[in-house]
Amino acid sequence: MKISIKLGLWFFFCILVIEIFSMFFLHNNLVHSQVHQELGSLQARGNSHRAVLEITSDSATLHHIGLMESHTDTEVVITNTIGDILLSSSKINRSMRTILNKPIDNLPRNGRVLQSDWQKEQYIATVTSFNKGGEKAGYVYMFKNTDEVQKLISQLNKHFLLASILILIFMIITIFFLSKALTKPLISMKEATKKLSKGDFSVTLPPPSRDELGELAQSIQTLANDLNYLKQERNEFLASISHELRTPLTYIKGYADIAKRKELSETDRAQYLDIIQEESEHVSLLLNELFDLAKLDHNTFSISKEKVNISDFLQSIFNKVLPAFKSNKIKLQLACPKNLSFVLDPIRFEQVLLNLLDNSRKYSKENTTTIIKVFEENEVIQLSIKDQGIGIPEEDLPHIFDRLYRVDKSRSRSTGGYGLGLAIVKQLVEAHGGEISVESQVGHGTSFKIILNQK
Repeated sequence: MKISIKLGLWFFFCILVIEIFSMFFLHNNLVHSQVHQELGSLQARGNSHRAVLEITSDSATLHHIGLMESHTDTEVVITNTIGDILLSSSKINRSMRTILNKPIDNLPRNGRVLQSDWQKEQYIATVTSFNKGGEKAGYVYMFKNTDEVQKLISQLNKHFLLASILILIFMIITIFFLSKALTKPLISMKEATKKLSKGDFSVTLPPPSRDELGELAQSIQTLANDLNYLKQERNEFLASISHELRTPLTYIKGYADIAKRKELSETDRAQYLDIIQEESEHVSLLLNELFDLAKLDHNTFSISKEKVNISDFLQSIFNKVLPAFKSNKIKLQLACPKNLSFVLDPIRFEQVLLNLLDNSRKYSKENTTTIIKVFEENEVIQLSIKDQGIGIPEEDLPHIFDRLYRVDKSRSRSTGGYGLGLAIVKQLVEAHGGEISVESQVGHGTSFKIILNQK
């Protein structure tokens, strides 16, 4: 069953129950109010006749009262204190006699209702006593046929039935359009998810409303945009990998064909074999980096943490890379507190630092300085590697941690990079619960900052 039908039926039954309850409550109140009003009116007429009879109760007055009531929908019966009938505006029947025989002890001055059952009895009735000379002289009985009351209630029922039907029709129409309006964005989202499941990520949903449906639509739109971005990244990644592999393989094949020539001198053959070996190492390095990335993506990259003295750890790395920096005539400095320690994977974190230091060495000129600086503040360790190299253009900074992104668009073979090192660095730092950021200015150098939280 479609959600629009479910939603419509749910609204329909809920509002129907509310309407039935409201109509029932209102109908009962109106019926009781109407009957109460009729009884009050009947009692008021009896009190009016009482006032006249207390002034004069001769035969002319009684005749006048009977004549007056004969032209209305009520009946009057006047008796003395012992029950003898002095006046009756109509012939007394069994139902009237039954009411006249009811006891009327302790009757208040304004009288009271003798019979109020308008559904089962023929009459509703009231009684009022009248006095003469300070003593009770008789009673005024007022009757009204319940047929008149039932006709009035029947008319009221018809009005209620008509109102209920109109409300029901209006409710069905309203629920129909309301369910359509509510389910329209859901239908759009359903179609969008169908496209996503088929690999079509070019999904555009209408502008979201400021409610839960709008938040869901925004989430789906964000998911579609992210998947589309990942699809483009994957295509670019595969294209870049193909390019990176094609170049060394072309060299390997070409120089292998040349090296097989019989007339080639041993010197030239050795040179070509060296090139083949160098290109093989390039391919091996690329595949190793891709393998590391794959393991990081699948959370199978092993991180074996242990408590490490940061100063000793950095000093060993400093000693390892210092000869290469001296060879390039670049000064390397280390500033780190002696008693600082942190829980990390020394092998993986060494890979991070060697990658960053190697980049600093490759892109720094002679007679410049690279500084490794560490300090602790509020249980947060900050490690920075700052060089005075060529710097990174501002437009490239947001992308340097992307896979296969290279600032050097010429893909110079002298640097030997594939644009994977910084992507691996970022994931390794995050695997340690840290953050890495970069600041750079062309011609003035680059600074990588790693933040590790000890909490």
